[in-house]
Amino acid sequence: MRRPSSRLLNMEKVDSLTIDPQNGYCTANSIYYSKRNALTYPQDEYLDLPTFISSQSQTHSSHIALIDPSSERCITFSQLWQQIRSLAAGLTKISVQKGDVVLILSPNSIQFPVICIAIMSIGAVVSTANPLNTAKEIAKQAADSKAVLAFVPPNLVDKLADSHLPLVLITSDKTNVKNCIATLSELLLSNPADMPDANIRQYDVATLLYSSGTTGMSKAVISTHRNLISSVCILLNRLKISGNYETHQTYLCMLPMFHIYGLTTFACGLLASDSTIVVISKFGLAEMLETIENYKVTYLPLVPPIVVALTKSEIVKKYDLSSLHTVTSGAAPLSKESSQEFVFRFPQITLKQVRWLVVFLV
Repeated sequence: MRRPSSRLLNMEKVDSLTIDPQNGYCTANSIYYSKRNALTYPQDEYLDLPTFISSQSQTHSSHIALIDPSSERCITFSQLWQQIRSLAAGLTKISVQKGDVVLILSPNSIQFPVICIAIMSIGAVVSTANPLNTAKEIAKQAADSKAVLAFVPPNLVDKLADSHLPLVLITSDKTNVKNCIATLSELLLSNPADMPDANIRQYDVATLLYSSGTTGMSKAVISTHRNLISSVCILLNRLKISGNYETHQTYLCMLPMFHIYGLTTFACGLLASDSTIVVISKFGLAEMLETIENYKVTYLPLVPPIVVALTKSEIVKKYDLSSLHTVTSGAAPLSKESSQEFVFRFPQITLKQVRWLVVFLV
């Protein structure tokens, strides 16, 4: 194949090029163009992800944003944004500044989005770690990212022993933990009015996530506020195209929020759609099915192995899944055979395959 021209052409010039309507290939520059209508992205230079999400969200709504089925705790949208502002003010009080990297070592919880968005709202950078990683792996990430602080639940504190970071415990109890400088509950008591104006640009770094390491040692991947804003725009557009934007949806979150798929979808994107997110901290097929039944889940994002498990398990017959109208499968390909088996078993549920990526716009 002929290499594309080193000079990238502006999208405004696409109409003047020769593009194959079937596959979007342009013979003039050897570039494939999307056949979908181009989206409009915010152009304000000084725009951060939290501000963009809140501008799309019902920030003063009493609608429920997040649910923890294990404790039945709920956070409304108005509470969510108040907590984000309070935590942002609290982080400033303990000297977290714009550009600082803050590590989050935690399983899924309804506090996870609050912590992520609060960190980004003051211009600091989120770096998430897999709770299954070893202490050595986490220490390497903390050192490589130059983290200045870590959020961690009490049961995972030992995994940060080699990192020697100041800790904020994700708990309401002040436990006797070395290096603990505050609890999440204490920081949430800060005055929201004290949240600083961080003067964040779209091209400022928002997250520093680490790859899975399938090609060697894990590597840091930078995403800017603009990258994540673009991802949220694409997610909202997909909901509008599918007709699920104007009606209230209830999503079940089992995918790890420390992963880019879970973070961009559940800890960020869906909070702009005024949907309710039911958060499960650890996957179990029976627990997932029971939660769908109890909370009338309508939308279920999954990865292929769970789609296959859902298709083959006989335990599914014990639960009422009538509320569920859409299942999406992402992060890896789902085979044609598995797709057909799912559709045959669940004809009332729409199955969609997605490839969820952070979009890089230049």
